[in-house]
Amino acid sequence: MLSRTAVLKIASRSISTSVPSNQIIKLSRLRVVDNSEIGKKAMLEGKPPRCIHVYNKTGVGYIGDRILVAIKGEKKKGILVGLKQKQNPKVPKFDSNNLVLIDDNGTPLGTRIHVPIPHILRTLLKEKTHSKGADYTKLLAIASRFV
Repeated sequence: MLSRTAVLKIASRSISTSVPSNQIIKLSRLRVVDNSEIGKKAMLEGKPPRCIHVYNKTGVGYIGDRILVAIKGEKKKGILVGLKQKQNPKVPKFDSNNLVLIDDNGTPLGTRIHVPIPHILRTLLKEKTHSKGADYTKLLAIASRFV
């Protein structure tokens, strides 16, 4: 007969006590919210893209950050347009981590964004748009609804 402490030790092996993380770090699962072909196929197959790299100094993704994702065996870049983590005041919190796929010069791969995106993204992406670099104004143009 096992003692009570032995039973508790065995039972606690299968219980995870770590706190779930709601921030975008490496290997975070994301949801593609545009109508790009590769995004639709990945979401229908139940294999959502995973974050490989966050293009900022901290390595933690926030709204408007560019990230590198692995989707259907390919590497694609994307912009975060909605996060589950706690946000600043007047920035909405979403139920899932939303992503819009882009190519290298900032042009979106899809032609429509299905979910509302935060209004603050308008100011964030206009600051990051450069004359010679990436152009994020096309991403704002295909967004139909702002929150």
